[in-house]
Order: sequence, then C-alpha cells, then structure tokens
Amino acid sequence: PQMLPGPVPGQTDVHQLARAVDDHYNHLRSLEAEFTETFRGEGAERAESGTLWLKKPRKMRWEYRSPKEKLFVSDGESVWFYVPAERQVRKMPFKKLDDLRSPIAFLLGKTKLENELRGLSKVVDQTPTVPGDTVLRGVPQRLSGEVSEVQLEINPSNQIVRIVLMEPDGATTEFRFAGWKENGDMNDSQFRFTPPSGVETVEGAFGQ
Repeated sequence: PQMLPGPVPGQTDVHQLARAVDDHYNHLRSLEAEFTETFRGEGAERAESGTLWLKKPRKMRWEYRSPKEKLFVSDGESVWFYVPAERQVRKMPFKKLDDLRSPIAFLLGKTKLENELRGLSKVVDQTPTVPGDTVLRGVPQRLSGEVSEVQLEINPSNQIVRIVLMEPDGATTEFRFAGWKENGDMNDSQFRFTPPSGVETVEGAFGQ
C-alpha cells in the first residue's frame, strides 16, 4: 500500500494511547485502588491517603484514613462529604458537583479522553514517576475555571496511575493510585450514606 501523508509524528501514539485507555476503562464495571492525594500551593503541601472504590455508573467512595478520617461518597445521584471530627455531613446533587474528585468518576463510563481533555499531547519536559510510563496533558472540558491543565500518567497496561490537576494560580492537586483491582464485587450499599445520629446534614458546596 502506498504511504499516505501521516499525522505529526508523536501525535499518532497519543491518539492510540488515549483510545487504549478508553477501551481499558469503558469495559470495566468496578475499580478499587489505594490513593494518595497531595495538594501543593501557597507554600504549603498536604498529603492525604486512603482507599477509592468506583462502580458504574458514577458511584464513588473515597475513604480517607490519614491524616484524618474523611468520607466522600457518591451513589450516582447525590454526593456526601463527611468529616467525623466535624460531626457534619455535606450533601449535594452529583450533577452540581464541581469537585476535583469528580473527573475520576468518569473513568468508568462511555468517556473519551480526547473529549474530556482538549489538545491532548505527550508531556516531554518531565519524567514519569515510573520509567516506561507515559504522561499526557490536556485542558479539561469540565472544571475549566478551576483547573487549567490535567496530566495523566499511564502505565504500559493502560492504567492511570497518577492524575495531576493544575489550577490557574499554580497550585496543584496530585492523585497517585496503586494496586488497582478491577471488576471486584461491590455492594451498592457501599455507595450510600446514612448520617450517624447527632450528625447535621448541610446542603450545598463542599470547600476543601
């Protein structure tokens, strides 16, 4: 076959990689991983860690264990954010959620990375945390006021092992994931939240 003029070298593999990641996640029903969330900004750095469970459609459970307990749960319709030490739970509709954790819910679905992130390209000016991984960057369609760029580190198995969300003011929030378990059994009750007695429910935005 004759050689057709191809796309810019390097972009082909970005499209292929994006499609491979889409294929990987869109076939999954559930995911579980250990996560570390690190915020860097205004001269401060704080790291939190715990376990994440995801289930189709749009169900999430972020169970923070360190440095303090927090729970962020979505049943696909509503989202709850519970900090036991504050004896208060915040609740809001999933579709109003403007939270840095919300793009993660779209890993399981009919998502397309190239639709979620405009101008997807390979990051060449920094090294991945694990040799052999590839880092992609793009501009998010959602959260565009709060997040100017998203970077994804993808391993050779097409799993996302790190997500960095960069804010216009230079602050970054990084999620690292380890030990992905795919398609494990998860009970829907894991994604529902019933406030313990004596805990006040507040409707509205979350704050950090």
